[in-house]
Amino acid sequence: MNYLPPIEYTLNAITPANASVIWLHGLGANGDDFAPVAKALALPNVRFILPHAPMQAVSINNGYVMPAWYDLFGLTLGSREDEAGIEQSAQYLNSLIKQEIALGVPASRIVIAGFSQGGALALHTALRYPQRLAGVLALSTYVPLKARLLQDAHEMNAQTPIMMAHGDDDDIISLATAEVSLQLLKDAHYPISFHRYNMAHSVCLEEIDDIRAFLQQVLVE
Repeated sequence: MNYLPPIEYTLNAITPANASVIWLHGLGANGDDFAPVAKALALPNVRFILPHAPMQAVSINNGYVMPAWYDLFGLTLGSREDEAGIEQSAQYLNSLIKQEIALGVPASRIVIAGFSQGGALALHTALRYPQRLAGVLALSTYVPLKARLLQDAHEMNAQTPIMMAHGDDDDIISLATAEVSLQLLKDAHYPISFHRYNMAHSVCLEEIDDIRAFLQQVLVE
């Protein structure tokens, strides 16, 4: 897969960043999608890394070629999943984490965030990462490859804070689907908060305020 260089944004480019947020967009979007949110959060000393998913055919959309972290066959419980594609993009995300560490940001000050398909990849990757991360933001999303989570999860991130958020009127990934993933994570004893908003498959201003509070909490020095 061809992964284009990600977008980078820091509120104050003069002051070196001491924390990083790697934020994955949803199906059919690109790294520009969450640049306005990164700017609206107005967090000093935080570098936002906004990657672009590779172009590939997506089965759920009749094979149409679009930016996707992995192929998607369905969005209901029990739908077939693209395990190989998920793992390939997880390795790419791991490489972005390693790049931030190489730039001097410890893993414990890196948050993995994602929306929709990007949020699924964020959860999948962060909970398996072998170094403690600062937190996970999982927006309008679900846990992929649920049956493998307990087997594959790494103990280093067993206590990593997770913020899940979902719209009550989401007609892409249903609230019920998100709640199944929420219960799975609760049963595995992850420290998780769940926020519901009066919105569809999107992001709202109230949610951005909650995201800011979460990031300030997990990235406090």
